[in-house]
Amino acid sequence: MKTATAHINLNALADNLQHVKAQAPDSKVLAVLKANAYGHGLERIAKALQTNHESVDAFGVARIDEALALRAAGVITPIVLLEGFFDSNELALLAVNNLQTIVHNEQQLAALCDKQLVLSQPLKVWLKVDTGMHRLGINPQEFSHYYQSLKASANVENDIVLMSHLGCADDLTNPVTARQINLFNRITQGIDAERSMANSAGVAAWADSHYQWIRPGLMLYGVSPMQNQNDHSIRPVMTLQSSLIATRKLAKGEYVGYGGAWHSEQNTIIGVVAIGYGDGYPRHAKNGTPVLINGRRVPLVGRVSMDMITVDLGINSQDKVGDIATLWGEGLPVKEIADWATTIPYELLCNITRRVQIAVS
Repeated sequence: MKTATAHINLNALADNLQHVKAQAPDSKVLAVLKANAYGHGLERIAKALQTNHESVDAFGVARIDEALALRAAGVITPIVLLEGFFDSNELALLAVNNLQTIVHNEQQLAALCDKQLVLSQPLKVWLKVDTGMHRLGINPQEFSHYYQSLKASANVENDIVLMSHLGCADDLTNPVTARQINLFNRITQGIDAERSMANSAGVAAWADSHYQWIRPGLMLYGVSPMQNQNDHSIRPVMTLQSSLIATRKLAKGEYVGYGGAWHSEQNTIIGVVAIGYGDGYPRHAKNGTPVLINGRRVPLVGRVSMDMITVDLGINSQDKVGDIATLWGEGLPVKEIADWATTIPYELLCNITRRVQIAVS
């Protein structure tokens, strides 16, 4: 009998990378691996992408501890810190480990331009401009000051990459994306430098944002980055499964689970699946959330508990203890489950807990 298990399909990962490259054939690929590679395993995914014949050109992580974990695992691919360094004391560590950094604020600029700082080698820098998302990035009016200061610093490699981030690219009806691209073009016009703007949604839908570098994340893992759209050209890398550990007949009007939040409107058979929010299944998944058992969708009923969920198998059910239940992945898009739980696929993938078994194929 299977307990909660996340099946990681590395062949699907390779296929998804090929699809990404076909979308932007003239761009280099920075694969985003932050948050434990979106729950898929940081070192595992990096090594698969590094050794595959369709390899990537760089990895992106959020923080230095993720980058150092990759280096400790033997990953030699260039790594970019997507939030940059947090303290000037980290700069020597970046240089020794051949890590690249984004610069997005005055403190980072001042640290790199400190004439007292002597690094073992100059750092490759990605200069981030805020074109409208208003999260990280320098103001467009400051671009010339930052760019010229970095170019003059002995601690910075000469080939600075210019970048920004799209905030609404998953919505084709939103005019913000076109404005961001136009502003980025105006700011960087005439500069002989590589550029980067496209996240997964940019890769999928905004060819004008591809430039020399793309930064796919979600779509590498087989999830469509676009609102209300599935992309059948990509395959889920993670399939989350468990098994039925009990079935029981239920009479009309009887309640199931904590708080009696659901009751049967007719005689039926209830199945209990060994998974819950202790494994990362969403606590707020609504009644009706689909679960795939023996090739058919059955609805979640009652509240999600720490270790178990209950599903309505129907009065004619032939399902038995030990049968496999798919919570999301192959045959059941994680995006759909996220909608039922009023969240996003990123959160579900990242929230897989340590007690979930991992099976790699």
